[in-house]
Amino acid sequence: MPKVKCTIAYDGSHFFGYQIQPDKRTVQGELESALQKIHKKNSIRVHASGRTDTGVHAKGQTIHFESDLKLSSESWTRALNALLPDDLYVHQSEIVPDQFHARFDVVEKEYRYFVLNREERDIFRRKYIYHYPYSLDIEKIERACKYLIGTHDFTTFSSARATVKGDKIRTLFEVSCRSHGEELEFVFRGSGFLYNMVRILVGTLLSVGQGKIEPNDIITLLEAKDRSIAGKTAPAEGLYLWRVGY
Repeated sequence: MPKVKCTIAYDGSHFFGYQIQPDKRTVQGELESALQKIHKKNSIRVHASGRTDTGVHAKGQTIHFESDLKLSSESWTRALNALLPDDLYVHQSEIVPDQFHARFDVVEKEYRYFVLNREERDIFRRKYIYHYPYSLDIEKIERACKYLIGTHDFTTFSSARATVKGDKIRTLFEVSCRSHGEELEFVFRGSGFLYNMVRILVGTLLSVGQGKIEPNDIITLLEAKDRSIAGKTAPAEGLYLWRVGY
């Protein structure tokens, strides 16, 4: 049966996360509803590169599904976009080999987190950027980022509610903080991420910027494997799943 891979984007503001939930509006639910209409009420299961939480956005999430319909890549994109809501969009579709899997074939993911660092709030962007009105030392944040690059046990930076089985060792290829005037852009690129890992890392790096934690304290935090000593979990609205690499 042909397998279709799609790169999708969504505004997470009005979704209860990616994964389907009873009586909740989810990204997976909207995708499967659209596919059910295309397949004349037959259910089609959608698989994603990973879940995103309530309020988290995506610029480049990847999904796949199987279908017995013989549509071209362009036709799949048009058909889905004709049925999907305004806050969910298919950038492109392609027919992929049977062995492809959106989750298990991931080589790396890139997340970005955006912070508005000024006293005045921007009410029009409140669902898309984290307002943080405190003075920050960006140079300290940049130094702290370097300690996170590489292969580490990220238990300290994983939610205590995480249900992941096995170790919490992950490899980060890039951790950076870029200043664009009043906005900060954090970039996290790695082989995989734990539950709430990026948001906890951002909260901790902001604490470094405030002087509550020194940059080289990141080494101690990693070694401690204790969530309670890291920074707060930054809110969902600033987080974007930016790209998935295969």
